[in-house]
Amino acid sequence: MENPYKQYFDSMACYLTIQDRDLFIVDANRKFLSHFGEFRGRRCYQVYKHRSEKCERCPVEQAFYDGEIHRSEEQVTNLEGRSVAVLVEATPIRNEAGTIVAVMEMSTDITQIKRLENQLRASQERYRLLFEEVPCYISIQDPELRLLEANRAFREDFGDYLGRKCYEVYKHRTEQCWPCPVQGTFQTGEPQYREEIVTTVNGKQTHVLVTTAPIRDAQGRIVSVMEMSANVTQIRELESQLTSLGLLVGSVSHGLKGLLNGLSGGLYLLDTGMKRSDPERLKKGFEMAQRNSDRIRSMVSDILYYARDRVPNWEPVLALDVANEVLGLAAVQARNHGLAVSSDFDAGAGEFEVDVQAVRALLMNLLENSIDACHADSKKADHAISFRLHGLPDRVTFTIEDNGVGMDEEARQKAFSLFFSSKGGKGTGLGLFVSNRIARSHGGSIELESLPGVGTRFVVGLPRRRPPAVTGPAPAPEVEIPDAE
Repeated sequence: MENPYKQYFDSMACYLTIQDRDLFIVDANRKFLSHFGEFRGRRCYQVYKHRSEKCERCPVEQAFYDGEIHRSEEQVTNLEGRSVAVLVEATPIRNEAGTIVAVMEMSTDITQIKRLENQLRASQERYRLLFEEVPCYISIQDPELRLLEANRAFREDFGDYLGRKCYEVYKHRTEQCWPCPVQGTFQTGEPQYREEIVTTVNGKQTHVLVTTAPIRDAQGRIVSVMEMSANVTQIRELESQLTSLGLLVGSVSHGLKGLLNGLSGGLYLLDTGMKRSDPERLKKGFEMAQRNSDRIRSMVSDILYYARDRVPNWEPVLALDVANEVLGLAAVQARNHGLAVSSDFDAGAGEFEVDVQAVRALLMNLLENSIDACHADSKKADHAISFRLHGLPDRVTFTIEDNGVGMDEEARQKAFSLFFSSKGGKGTGLGLFVSNRIARSHGGSIELESLPGVGTRFVVGLPRRRPPAVTGPAPAPEVEIPDAE
């Protein structure tokens, strides 16, 4: 009867060979013979790989060397010339004395497994590419809101994230947001939607539309949540501009209506004064018409500057000339209210590079604010408005100070906001907003100090040279307001 172990050997569903120390194949099972052919007198690498030299790392040779079992993955070529991926296991065979006399090499065909692995790897790479390149912020978070993974857009805008809490990275805060869409998904298993404002590593605020989705394990348990945040900043900015446009139309319409009524009142006094030959009535009517005309002119100038978003028209000028010109304009308006503007100008303030028309509008807006603040203050007998100029090595400063009604904390916080006005129906909320915009476009700033009942001080600092970000010729203004005759 045939040796049953030989039957077992031949029936194995893998490639089995017995090799000596010189790597000659001394025996092989039936499957090996059918796939690789005759082996007698040939070494394993000659049969398996059709090569003339042994493999760099040979598990059979290692088994002979240390008597241990060794494993490896190899690519072999069968009789048909087809490449076959095999998982190799080399086991030493010992005689009764314990000496290794041969090594059995078992090679299991894992070609299909490797093909599936390659397909899975390719699929993972495709999904990884999609994950990386999706034009929104994607993060994976655990139940403690720790960031486990994030895509390229997230990493570029928010930097180091691994292991940190999402609210630390997104909002630079120490406490969890409430309500939290990620926690909502962990609790309900349903996607959540929410709009948020996040802050990048550069301090830039971004409006995002957040969508969350649960990630489950094989048992259906939620192990993490994917948060996708689409940047909708441009949409919100457009909405804000449209809202601002609506507010502008309403605010300006209301303001112009009042000013036109005042202008009509002045013209009425002029008309009746001429008919009655009343000099006092004529003077009052002229002053009233001139005051409202000046305010209409100032309002239209602010509207045009706001609407055009113009690039400064740079030119070198003497700061003293600008200050004297603005003082002359402001003094006339101050006199109409029974006020005076004192001045203290540094004659050696020197030259700076500015858009003269814009800076003139900036300073006039601030002086008009002081004039209105003093005119509205009925609690003081005497009011003072001062206008000072000082030259520094790198910049020029203008200081405008009054002892008018002043501003409370809320008014100070909102002073430079669009359409905010503490003058009720007498203001459009454009003047200080435009002034701040002009200062920033010049690379400068406006500092505001104010107390209710005490007064207000504005300090305008403008650099002597234009900032690098706004070099180059400015386009010609689309609309010019003609000077009063």
